[in-house]
Amino acid sequence: MALRDSGIFATRDATDLVDDTQQGPQLKRSVSALGLTALGVGAIIGTGIFVVIGEGAAIAGPAVVLSFVLAAVTCLFSALSYAELASSVPVSGSAYTYSYATLGELVAFIIGWDLILEYGVSVAAVAVGWGGNLNVFLESAFGLELPAAISAPPEDGGVFNLPAVVIVLAVMLLLIRGTRESARANLVMVVVKLVVLTFFIIAAAVSFDPDNLTPFTPNGSGEIVAAAGIIFFAYIGFDAVSTASEESEKPARDLPIAIIGSLVISTVFYILVAMGAIGLVPASDLGESEAPLADALQDGAGLDWAAAVLAFGAIVAITSVLLVILYGQTRIFFAMCRDGLFPRSFATVHPRYGTPARLTLAFGILIAVLAAFVPLSEIVQLVNIGTLFAFVLVNVGVIILRRTRPDMKRPFKVPFSPVFPIIGILLCVWLMSDLPLATWIRFAVWLLIGFVIYALYSYKHSKLRPWNASGPSLSKQERP
Repeated sequence: MALRDSGIFATRDATDLVDDTQQGPQLKRSVSALGLTALGVGAIIGTGIFVVIGEGAAIAGPAVVLSFVLAAVTCLFSALSYAELASSVPVSGSAYTYSYATLGELVAFIIGWDLILEYGVSVAAVAVGWGGNLNVFLESAFGLELPAAISAPPEDGGVFNLPAVVIVLAVMLLLIRGTRESARANLVMVVVKLVVLTFFIIAAAVSFDPDNLTPFTPNGSGEIVAAAGIIFFAYIGFDAVSTASEESEKPARDLPIAIIGSLVISTVFYILVAMGAIGLVPASDLGESEAPLADALQDGAGLDWAAAVLAFGAIVAITSVLLVILYGQTRIFFAMCRDGLFPRSFATVHPRYGTPARLTLAFGILIAVLAAFVPLSEIVQLVNIGTLFAFVLVNVGVIILRRTRPDMKRPFKVPFSPVFPIIGILLCVWLMSDLPLATWIRFAVWLLIGFVIYALYSYKHSKLRPWNASGPSLSKQERP
């Protein structure tokens, strides 16, 4: 194992990181390029497109279409960096692993700790949203509604959120059962939600009113950027593809295709849906609606039954998001446990299913409890800052690894490096600067907790410490 030093900023050689995946418990390689791309689309296209378009239209008017383009371009620079590192270092830890190879162990631990929170809060919050959309579907399709006591968390007047618990545990069991099965289920869900969105696009094209596009920028061109800041978070999720590196059949070829391909597919659907919604009803009407797509079809196309179709699409969309994000969280934690930064007993693979069943079960139960009882509205923005922080470090990682390992095999390369990674960093920092102070304070507290855990446990148990390496162990007196 090649070390640059033995301190908290010790880095792991990229080759060693890959070699480690061939030793000890191994995840089963069973996901194709199509499955990986579906993972990306499954994580990106969630409730965002069913809701956020209204928020963006209220700010930018018909020009919200350009806001979707701007947000996609912002993500593209980071997606290119993810694609290069994922193809060069095909290890399941994503930004955690890339930081280990470039910025050192402490930074890697902190970004891994950050991602655990980001993914965990995402799954819990999305599960709560799943319960809400289930009620919308039941009401619009069958005239039924679950009692608030068992369908809402305490912060919304309920006792506990039973639908959220059920869907988290169902997804958990599917992930334990196998990655191939999970990828196939996700592919089916992705196809369903793309069919629902295609239905919306076609219906909107038939009843399209070009007069709704004027004035195109009623609030000024500057509002396009403001709306893009909100819409950006509808694109978050493509990074989860990189967590499937060790389960990809051909990671060097398929990971870049999946990361960039899922972003492109989602962008095309987002833009077409946004254009269709604006063509059906004025942007001001979209901004006042809590279900903008359903209301657009009802008011602009006269399809009163469309609410049930779109509510069903939202349920499917959220389920696939849950699946992919929980999957990503378990793989990052698996990599950290394998490196000794958390108990290695969790880095075990089920002998039959080839999945990290133990830690998947632990995370599934923990997140189900969070979704059922814990108020999430005030901490959901931690997802935003955590994601942007990870994006920054991945872009930095590309620049550093180009200098420290210029000879390393790179099946995919970011064009115009370091210019593109630097642009990616600046765009992420710009969006982070717009987040509320309370979000920054909560983020700092979470990272401080991470520093304490690293100092008390992770540093001593890391595989980089000489006394944990293979070979003769050091006595307690010989340890620093």
